[in-house]
Amino acid sequence: MKVPAMTSITETVIRNQFPYWQAALHQKLPDLTARKLVLTGCGSSYYLAQSLASSFNAAGLQALAVPGAEWVQRPGTYLVDPSDALVIGLSRSGTTTETVQAMKVSRAKGWKTLSISCEPGSAILHEAEQSLYLPTDPQEGIVMSVSASLMLLGGLRLAGIALPDGVVGAAQSGLAQMDAGARGILAGRSHFVFLGGGALYGIACEGALKLQEMSISYSQAFHPLEYRHGPISLLDEGSVAVMLYSDAVDEEAKVARDMQSKGAKVIGINGPGDLRIDLGVTGAAATLAALPALQILGEHLALLKGIDTESPRNLTKVVVLN
Repeated sequence: MKVPAMTSITETVIRNQFPYWQAALHQKLPDLTARKLVLTGCGSSYYLAQSLASSFNAAGLQALAVPGAEWVQRPGTYLVDPSDALVIGLSRSGTTTETVQAMKVSRAKGWKTLSISCEPGSAILHEAEQSLYLPTDPQEGIVMSVSASLMLLGGLRLAGIALPDGVVGAAQSGLAQMDAGARGILAGRSHFVFLGGGALYGIACEGALKLQEMSISYSQAFHPLEYRHGPISLLDEGSVAVMLYSDAVDEEAKVARDMQSKGAKVIGINGPGDLRIDLGVTGAAATLAALPALQILGEHLALLKGIDTESPRNLTKVVVLN
């Protein structure tokens, strides 16, 4: 196993992502006229789609998230009549096989399409009727960090959600607070759980995936109150839970206390925990502001385990199927 340098490229990209946010906050957007939306992607992009679908619904649009391959193979099991839907495909590279196929299939059936990518001139941008290209850090490697933040940011703006002026500062603050306390929470722990409700569920899934990719650690994601229904049996003194608090803070805090009573350490984002991280923003803005803190959490655990996040085991930057 390669022992990572003190500061990896992955870590550098996570910390240096905010100028790209500033550019994306002022980027011109394609027109969004559809009232029914299908958001599709793979891996991180699918989890972003889940979060965005919740935010679109909260903004008054009908939306659902579907994995790319599922939309290619069986769209009718997710939406009875997609003829009046806009299919939005998310792919950092713009070449992810299943997502590109989802755009091709949708367009061939006469459904409206819009693609979001961080790679100029990529296949997915050409396959859709409309597109949104979001320039990202060229140093970004296998682990998607800044590109995930940018696609979520772009999607929230497409939903008509006005992100507050302080959202960049909130994200920087969250990252700094995670930096200050993460290692003390992670040391000696080997079981990791991420909890979030509504639009934060997709972010919990993305946090779990980031930790899994970066530190080669088993992690899971659940809706907060669902965790009591079986999965809580796995908790012990080796567990860490990340609670992404929604507006249901009181109920979610009860779950956090249950977890602590069984030996788990809790990182509370916008709510109580052994390590509390207050972002200063809530709602849809919190889904975006929380991402850098979750990304750097994976880097901290990788460093504790001596794992190089620039070359995660069994992973490639782009999944292209033959």
